[in-house]
Amino acid sequence: MATPDEGLERGPCSTPPEGTETVHPVDEKLHPSRLAPAALQHIAAMYAGVVTPPLIIGQACHLDTAGRTRLIAASLLIAGVATLLQTLGVKGFVGNRLPFVNAASSAGIAPMLAIAETNARGDQLPAIYGAVMVAGVFCLAVGPFFGRLLRFFPPLVTGVVITLIGVTLMPVPVEWAQGGDKTAADFGSMRNLALAAFTLVVILLIQRFATGFVKQVALLFGLLIGTLAAIPFGMADFSSLHSAPVAALPTPFAFGAPQFQPAAIVSLCLVMLVLMTESSAGMLAIGEICERECTKDTITRGLRTDGIATFLGPVFGGLPTSAFAQNVGVVSLTKVRSRYVVAAAGATLLVLGAFPVLGAVVSLVPMPVLGGAGIVLFGSIAVSGIRTLSEAGLDDSSNIILVAVALGAGIIPLAAPSFYEDFPAWAQTVLGSGISAGALVAVTLNLFFHHLGTRGGANAAAALKSS
Repeated sequence: MATPDEGLERGPCSTPPEGTETVHPVDEKLHPSRLAPAALQHIAAMYAGVVTPPLIIGQACHLDTAGRTRLIAASLLIAGVATLLQTLGVKGFVGNRLPFVNAASSAGIAPMLAIAETNARGDQLPAIYGAVMVAGVFCLAVGPFFGRLLRFFPPLVTGVVITLIGVTLMPVPVEWAQGGDKTAADFGSMRNLALAAFTLVVILLIQRFATGFVKQVALLFGLLIGTLAAIPFGMADFSSLHSAPVAALPTPFAFGAPQFQPAAIVSLCLVMLVLMTESSAGMLAIGEICERECTKDTITRGLRTDGIATFLGPVFGGLPTSAFAQNVGVVSLTKVRSRYVVAAAGATLLVLGAFPVLGAVVSLVPMPVLGGAGIVLFGSIAVSGIRTLSEAGLDDSSNIILVAVALGAGIIPLAAPSFYEDFPAWAQTVLGSGISAGALVAVTLNLFFHHLGTRGGANAAAALKSS
């Protein structure tokens, strides 16, 4: 079996032939003593992101504390189901069978808020859920075509997209490091920044001086030590433990029967295209990191999982489901590539969804602590993209131009958030995401330089050979 460090020196490879004794790291079943803390790292990295969409949507729809708790529980439950489907799946039908986390995406927050604003109280969530269900069906219908487009995503393109995933996520840990809530009086205070810096230093020290498994779970130790350090200063909020119910299984259509409004459906289907692009990019990224070839069938099965989870989610109160890029960073950082680790994390999310009081324990980690860890986490995604680009034939001037323009297009939403404010709503949805904008430009320029005309065909062959 290849060691984690050896894996960094090889390119993507296919699954070993059946009947051999070699077990691919993706299919390795770890001992519980290693599996449990590795799974906890994934949960700690994604928890804040999972609960953010239901919290924001719940507040916009004027739900009380109990209502928001039900939304969060549903979000955790659907994330657990979707993650189990992705990691374990049904061979040949559903699930990419990679260490891939699926959960409610923040990309759909803006259009869902717009739907809430145009509906009266009592109709807001039903209108949102009706649109989400149709978006799930749309994903199931369009998903197979994304798999067939895999040949237009060579390392030159995937390297750009992976890099942009890391870069565009960076504002998230920066906001967490400042406290997470921009309306709070202590947002950006030195106390918050000091706690974030302390957590980051702890992770760096563990990475420098620890060895073996302790080094692999440096992120988890950093989160634990950072949280313990926050307690004496009153920066760990225990109130959620008292208000959260012990058990609260989601009730089907607890917020009313779904309503199918054409305008809401169109906006959510556009969002679904963005989510499918980001999910496909995430699968290509995790395939590179895990050295397992991500084929068109892999992407089709992965997107089918997205569609099923997005369609069924609203039944229990869930929101649009897609890839979680921060967990790609966990795999890249720790080099623990077993899909069973992520499956264990998915099973834990199911339990957290069924027992909200347990989820409240995870939420004790202060935002600044998550911010300090997130700098390392999301930065490692960008590094994975840079590593892919280094093998993508950048000695060709056409490839240099492609990467330069695509990265520039992806950074525009970060550098100038209001840049597209006069564009049509559908264009703002697509171009307002740096990941989807950069991916769109990279794919278009790759077609222009490497697939149009005889010269393009030669260049394409050379680019693929060099990568």
